[in-house]
Amino acid sequence: MTFAPQTKTPKVLVIDVGGTHVKVLASGELEEREIPSGLTMTAGKMVRDVKRSVKGWEYDVVSIGYPGPVIHGRPLHEPYNLGGGWVGFDFGRAFGRPVKIINDAAMQALGSYQGGRMLFLGLGAGLGSAMIVDGIVESMELAHLPFKKGKTYEDYVGVRGLARLGKKWWRYYVTDIVGRLKDALGAEYVVLGGGNIHNIKTLPPNTRIGDNQNAFLGGFRMWEKKDTTKAGHSQHKSTRTTPRKRKLR
Repeated sequence: MTFAPQTKTPKVLVIDVGGTHVKVLASGELEEREIPSGLTMTAGKMVRDVKRSVKGWEYDVVSIGYPGPVIHGRPLHEPYNLGGGWVGFDFGRAFGRPVKIINDAAMQALGSYQGGRMLFLGLGAGLGSAMIVDGIVESMELAHLPFKKGKTYEDYVGVRGLARLGKKWWRYYVTDIVGRLKDALGAEYVVLGGGNIHNIKTLPPNTRIGDNQNAFLGGFRMWEKKDTTKAGHSQHKSTRTTPRKRKLR
């Protein structure tokens, strides 16, 4: 499917895909809409449900925050907490619009960025991560790196860690791991997002709580830079987002 190049700032439909809900918001709209997801939510069902939910909204392009690694604008593997059919799915054809796909943590990081070297960590079911350095965003997969006792970082600060350790020790390891990753990556500051940030009492140094609504801002920012791709390129060739480097305006 082919699309004409964008000549002005487009109206964007942002889709934040999660394990329990798919959240959507479009340029000019004031309230997001939520769609239940879960293990029956295939890629095709997501598109159908979103299109039904946003009927009447106007949008020119689509941003999708995907809960997993994204390579060259394509999901690398099927999501753990959703149905199947995501890898290889033609989202551009399904929506009839140009589509850019980015890791969900990277999309929220884009919306949280305030300059310099920022590390974003999403404390949800797992551990999402992204780094932005001087406006260049890189999705990261830090969650499954080994940490201690044969377990990963995600095993300690994800939802399984919270259930296993209890809030007191979970908070301890959040502070410990945030400090370790910040120092290792040379970040000037850390932004924490995700559903479990409400369990934090004291923030680690040089850390602030992000707003989960920043995922929508990140989705809008994905289209701020003028698209220089030529007409006639396929949907995937025109979705050059994370983990390829891109410069924010």
